[in-house]
Parts: sequence; structure tokens; C-alpha cells
Amino acid sequence: MYFLVQSNIYSDPDHHRIFAALDELNIDYETIELLSTDESVSVQQDRQDVFVYGSVKLARLAKQNTNWYPGSFYGGNHLFEVYAKHYTNHLLNYSTEIFKFGDKLKWEMGETKFIKPYEMAKLFTGKVFYESEWNDFVEENTLHPRTPLLTPSSLMQASVPQHIIKEARLWIVGKQVVQSVYYRFHGDIVYESDVSIDGIEFAKEMIALFNVAEAFVMDICLTYDGWKIVEINCINSAGFFPKVDVKTLIKTLNIYFSK
Repeated sequence: MYFLVQSNIYSDPDHHRIFAALDELNIDYETIELLSTDESVSVQQDRQDVFVYGSVKLARLAKQNTNWYPGSFYGGNHLFEVYAKHYTNHLLNYSTEIFKFGDKLKWEMGETKFIKPYEMAKLFTGKVFYESEWNDFVEENTLHPRTPLLTPSSLMQASVPQHIIKEARLWIVGKQVVQSVYYRFHGDIVYESDVSIDGIEFAKEMIALFNVAEAFVMDICLTYDGWKIVEINCINSAGFFPKVDVKTLIKTLNIYFSK
């Protein structure tokens, strides 16, 4: 398989590890410095067995190359409105409100909402907002957008905040959990180095309910009501974490999609 990897990724401090992994595994690849003005992507070699890794934009543009396999898994079943029909109340934010960034929200006295981008997860990191905090956030990003992709028409989703104990990211290839890592602990709980067996088993049950794609990323969390799915992410643009074995992940992807 041939990898097309974006070089100008600065939001993920572990992104560079993919290059060492590809070199060690002796896998063919080329880099691309994706610009804001680019509207298409291509590879220098005459290859169709292409897999892309980088930003959401790279994943989106690569989807245009329908002759690439596996290419990019962007869109499709990764949309909340699609996978929510299958996972239902196993989702942390199953009851959610979809609205535009520029819309005026209704708030109860003292209410908080967990708000995050709906389609483009990396517009900003979702968090719990009070009414005044959200209004200030909207005003600031309307006057001085952190990215040109964040506009008054950008879709958002809001839900009731829930207490989260710990959060983990799982990489799934061919219906198998091939990598897993905790990325956040809340409160004074005891640290664990490996994602617990019950968390992995929960993910396997969810994959059996609905397999989003041949390869995708699932973020899960433990709540007082058990494990829940935080969100589904496109594997072509999912960031790494320090404990992820990038070499093993890339090797697994290469073997699976080279069959």
C-alpha cells in the first residue's frame, strides 16, 4: 500500500511519528504540504492502493479520488445522524440539538450545555458552556475566527453534560480493536496504563451493532451509567497520543488493506 501523509500538521505533537514508522516498516509513501487554497490532491506515483493520513481537509479532498483504495473514509457513516440510529442510548450525547454557530440558543436559568462541532470536529474542542461563556465564544470567533472554516453557518451540536470518569480512543480495523489508549482521566481516580477489558468489550459490542467502516476510530468514556461512545472519528485524520504504538497501527493498516 502507498501512503500519502500530510507534512504540515501542527495541532498533533505526535503526528511526526508516522514518518519513522513508515521508514522502519519500509512502506512506500510521499508527503504533501496541504495549503488552504488546495481543492484537490494527487500522488506522484502511478498508484491506486493509496491511504491518506493528515488533516480533515486532506481526508475530505482525498474522497474525490474514487479510484483510490482504501483512500479516505471521510463522511458517510461517520456522521452522527447515521451512526446514532444504530448506537442510540449507547452514545454519550444521544439526545442532542443540532444548530448553526450563528443561531441564538435558548437557555434556562443557570443551565449548562456541552457544545461541540457537528460535522468538522476540529473546528474547536467541545466543552461545557454557560450561556454567557457561549455567547462570548461566538462573538469572539465571529469577529476573529480561529479558522476560516468556522462560520455562522457551521453546524454545532449541544447536549446535556454528563459526568465522565475516564476517556479512551480505540482504533478499529476489520472489526477488530487494534490499538487503544486512555487520553483523559477526571477527578482522583486511579491511573490505568491500559484501557480496561470492560471498555474494550463494550467497543466490540458496539462494532457488532454497527461497523462504521473498514477502519475507523471510536472514542469511548466511562460514566456512572457505564461505558458510552463519545464520538466516531475518521481514521484518516485522527490524531495520535503518546502511548499509541504508531508502528503497529501502520503495519496493521498496511497488511489489512494489502490483502
